[in-house]
Amino acid sequence: MAFRGPKVWLWRWRRNPLKRRADTVESWVVLGVWALTVLAGVLAGTATAGSVEDGLARERVEWRPLVGRLTEQAPGKPAASRSASGEQVWAKVGWTGPDGSVHTGQVRVGPGSAAGTPVEVWTDPQGRLVTRPASASQARLRASLVGGLAGVGMATLPFAGGRVLRSRLERRREEQWDIEWARFAVLWGRPTS
Repeated sequence: MAFRGPKVWLWRWRRNPLKRRADTVESWVVLGVWALTVLAGVLAGTATAGSVEDGLARERVEWRPLVGRLTEQAPGKPAASRSASGEQVWAKVGWTGPDGSVHTGQVRVGPGSAAGTPVEVWTDPQGRLVTRPASASQARLRASLVGGLAGVGMATLPFAGGRVLRSRLERRREEQWDIEWARFAVLWGRPTS
């Protein structure tokens, strides 16, 4: 194993007589890109998580459970083993909205449930059928996941832009190396190709 020497922190900013302007520019680009990547990711993730959590909290406040009744018998045969296993089927249910209007929709119930069986349904303020709102802990989890994804997604933009900029700087640096080597090759008496 070859000895590489001690690790130097912040090596891009140390004094070095061989350091060129392109090296200094690249070091500042790297620092700026990382700072922008972290900042964009954190801000986007935090804003998105807050928005999702607020929306789910609003649903918990506005959505209400009502008792509806099956309008027809649910498909399937009622069996103790099926209901114990948690199997459910879609069935038509009817309910009265907060304004007194009659609504119908599809909900999941046990197979073979009889017409007229009471079923809990969740509705929005207009009386439309909705799913059960997320609990506070479920809302925090969802908000964290969505915020994390949004943060990572937003952080990829400055990161990718920085990679493109660094590749252009690298290409320019290689061109400068070619020019400098050609100049020294002439001084050493070697032909340039």
